[in-house]
Amino acid sequence: MTATETAVRPKAEVQDLNFYYGDFKALKGISMPVHERKVTALIGPSGCGKSTLLRCFNRMHDLYPGNRYEGGIRLHPDDMNLLGKDVDPIEVRMRISMVFQKPNPFPKSIYENVAYGLRVRGERSKRLVDEKVEQALRGAAIWDEVKDRLDDLAFNLSGGQQQRLCIARALATDPEILLFDEPTSALDPIATANIEELIADLKHKVTILIVTHNMQQAARVSDYTAYMYLGELVEYGVTDEIFIKPKKKETEDYITGRFG
Repeated sequence: MTATETAVRPKAEVQDLNFYYGDFKALKGISMPVHERKVTALIGPSGCGKSTLLRCFNRMHDLYPGNRYEGGIRLHPDDMNLLGKDVDPIEVRMRISMVFQKPNPFPKSIYENVAYGLRVRGERSKRLVDEKVEQALRGAAIWDEVKDRLDDLAFNLSGGQQQRLCIARALATDPEILLFDEPTSALDPIATANIEELIADLKHKVTILIVTHNMQQAARVSDYTAYMYLGELVEYGVTDEIFIKPKKKETEDYITGRFG
């Protein structure tokens, strides 16, 4: 890491994080930075804890009984521990948005899908909501395709368009971090390329953390990569270094397909 990178404080820091589903310890002592306005990819075989780690960031695990966290995720600049007992998970989800594996638009109009988070936040001004909806749809590179049909049901859009609509919905509340959980696994190659291009544009405005099974995708879209195995962080570093010159043999075996 260069001196300038070291001087810049990351947007978030995972600090000795353990996570339990009941008695099962799914994450073991994870520590890593998430750099501001960069894309960090989480890679590793199925069941290694990638999505579990991702969902800690917006407290999705709180929705199910028996789950618990140890350690912390500190969000800068205000140095808030996202996992703190005194921190409201709803506030966390406003600041950290998530885009899921399969597009999941609400059974509402295109407009209302994007306006949803603003309404939850209590925004009453129609002019402001209109502006934010347009801004988010433009940010998700779908405005030109939907601007004349904002009252149409979101389900009438194609799969790739629905996923971009979900990204617009996530952007509308001006999140500080955007979480992507395998956002292209249900999409065809053209829609996948569109989403990857969009991620490259979005990172200039927002910090991105992405879980992907697709190693080529991680290499294409991310600035930093974390390789996980059995709930542990095996190696973390600049993406080019992880893919070209990994420090750990386990990482090299996984990346070159000799794993297992």
